[in-house]
Amino acid sequence: MSSRGRGHTVMEVGPDGVALITIVNPPVNSLSYHVLDSFMHNFHLALRRDDVKAIVVTGAKGKFSGGFDISAFGAQEPKDRLKPGWLSIEIFTDTIEAATKPLVAAIDGLALGGGLEFAMVCNARLSTSTAQLGLPELQLGIIPGLGGTQRLPRLVGLTKALEMMLTSKSVNGKEAFTLGLIDGLVSPDDLVNTARQWALDIVGHQRPWIATLYKTDKLEPLGEAREILKFARAQARKQAPNLQHPLVCIDVIETGVVAGPRAGLWKEVEASQGLVKSDTSKSLIHIFFSQRRTSKVPGVTDRGLVPRQVRKVAILGGGLMGSEIATALILSNYPVILKEVNEKFLDAGINRIKANLYSRVKKGKLTQENFEKTVSLLKGTLDYESFKDVDMVIEAVIENVSLKQQIFADLEKYCPPHCIFASNTSTIDLNLIGERTTSQDRIVGSHFFSPAHVMPLLEIVHTKQTSPQVIVDMLDISKKIKKTPVVVGNDTGFAVIRIFFPYRLAALLLVERGADVYQIDDVITKFGMPMGPFRLADLVGFGVVIAIGMQFIQKFPERTYKSMLIPLLQQDKRAGETTCKGFYLYDDERKASPDPELKNYIEKARSISGVSVDPKVVKLQEKDIIEMIFFPVVNEACRVLDEGIAFKASDLDISSVMGMGFPPYRGGILFWADSLGSKYIYSKLEKWSLLYGEFFKPCAYLAARASKGIPLSASVELANSRL
Repeated sequence: MSSRGRGHTVMEVGPDGVALITIVNPPVNSLSYHVLDSFMHNFHLALRRDDVKAIVVTGAKGKFSGGFDISAFGAQEPKDRLKPGWLSIEIFTDTIEAATKPLVAAIDGLALGGGLEFAMVCNARLSTSTAQLGLPELQLGIIPGLGGTQRLPRLVGLTKALEMMLTSKSVNGKEAFTLGLIDGLVSPDDLVNTARQWALDIVGHQRPWIATLYKTDKLEPLGEAREILKFARAQARKQAPNLQHPLVCIDVIETGVVAGPRAGLWKEVEASQGLVKSDTSKSLIHIFFSQRRTSKVPGVTDRGLVPRQVRKVAILGGGLMGSEIATALILSNYPVILKEVNEKFLDAGINRIKANLYSRVKKGKLTQENFEKTVSLLKGTLDYESFKDVDMVIEAVIENVSLKQQIFADLEKYCPPHCIFASNTSTIDLNLIGERTTSQDRIVGSHFFSPAHVMPLLEIVHTKQTSPQVIVDMLDISKKIKKTPVVVGNDTGFAVIRIFFPYRLAALLLVERGADVYQIDDVITKFGMPMGPFRLADLVGFGVVIAIGMQFIQKFPERTYKSMLIPLLQQDKRAGETTCKGFYLYDDERKASPDPELKNYIEKARSISGVSVDPKVVKLQEKDIIEMIFFPVVNEACRVLDEGIAFKASDLDISSVMGMGFPPYRGGILFWADSLGSKYIYSKLEKWSLLYGEFFKPCAYLAARASKGIPLSASVELANSRL
């Protein structure tokens, strides 16, 4: 039954009468159908053999199981697997959990999703202290579908089970033991042997033979349970108002508590079948796979290049971004040299970094001992003398072209020839920055998003001269500092800022024609963005907004909507949140409230622009506001793809989610656009361009795909074949 070319299990029967079944499906021993076929073959064999008293299941190479293989969703399978409850009830519950010989799970590494559900079916679980156990299915728009909604509450109690499922947070082995999720903590070297003896002890009635599904001692009394579930529903509605699957998960759990575990299992089966077909699940699964594909770069990562070791990094500029980047690096054990122009700025930069670390200490994410160790990796300097042995320099100074050019020219004099020259610029052409150097092959963009030690995205920008080796090195660094990398081409705004520059401009255009600032922000927040375009402008600061805007006016004058509203606000010393006045008013705690005086600035900007209030814009419905704000973003994303700035559409989906906060449950900007259809988006943009000008004009890429009904995210090869 085993197939060495795909996932399988291996069974060995020891002289003690214990059958050890090992899951083998690299890299995380996922539970594919092939694995389950193989396991059931060996399991039935062990049940039939007279020399087998008990069974232990474990995973190969220190990983129990990372979960069910979601790539199998929708795959053609034998008819028995299409029956409702086949795996969850018929196999897991009525066959494995009801077996006549005890089964013990020996857990190391990962026991996530289906892997943990499998372990919970066993009669006992032993684990190492560092193992990770959790049910993260809600991150994929589904719920645990192999009995997890019923068994976890019976092992750890309703409150903790809800927390683990609704937040998708895992626990380590030590905490799992405290909770009752596992029965014993064992060192990795002793894990399997201890599990073997534990299984024999069950046979000999020295330890209890427990069927998890029918445990009740950890469940709260029914009245208390209903209150816990009521509170969980309220929290789910508040934190994720656009999502239904957390509420479905709570309903399924409640069914098991009220009507019994068997009814709960059938409710879980029914709910899982519906959710796996939902748009939310499709979107989140798309994001899941897209995130794992960003590090695959055609013509770069397929050349067999090995990342070089980066032992020391220098950062130029200890301002907000420089200090955040330094924080991210030292938290990942990179020694960092921070350079500033004088002692005052250097001290300020170092203090910012320490404040970032102290924040983690207060939240319990960093111990005081590790705080001291992390700070020791940071050194300050006012000159380039200590740059002679750095492997990488990240320039993080203000967006001033001549200053950056001087810095890169200086770096060439002081740094070793292999040193990577990276710039954290968000908009400036890297060719322009490196104009005064002769080392264009080692110049790369490392565009972090603020706060850099928190935000998960790193935009790696290459020029035509950037060495593939440098890109491979940057991909390795991004992995080590726990960032998702997206490799993009060199152009104004690169990918993320470029595709979202129409986001704010569309909002300004609507406001000048009569839409309400606060209604727009409210609608966009309800859509799923962390904040609306005006609240975001306040947060970023008008100085930055204007500087970025000038870059786009110079590069794309024909399609940049020019509004005087933000410059007028800035003239009155309203620069956003830092001045407590922008589009909103801010109190001492930075809480935003509408400003009745804003209408005066809007009227003045409207007068300068020469536009008048449009009754149709004043009466826009929520759907229209969403489309008029985001369709220009989609249009720009199409241009970025067409120009080869991004390698693939899924990279832009990840960029929009991780860089700009586009709701992941909508699948990213182009995945969402394709759910509406290229023809529909083209027709709307074409209509608006006739009413409001070039800003809305659909690009050639969008027009071509709309004419044939081709998805915007389809590869060029597929699109060409369709065209």
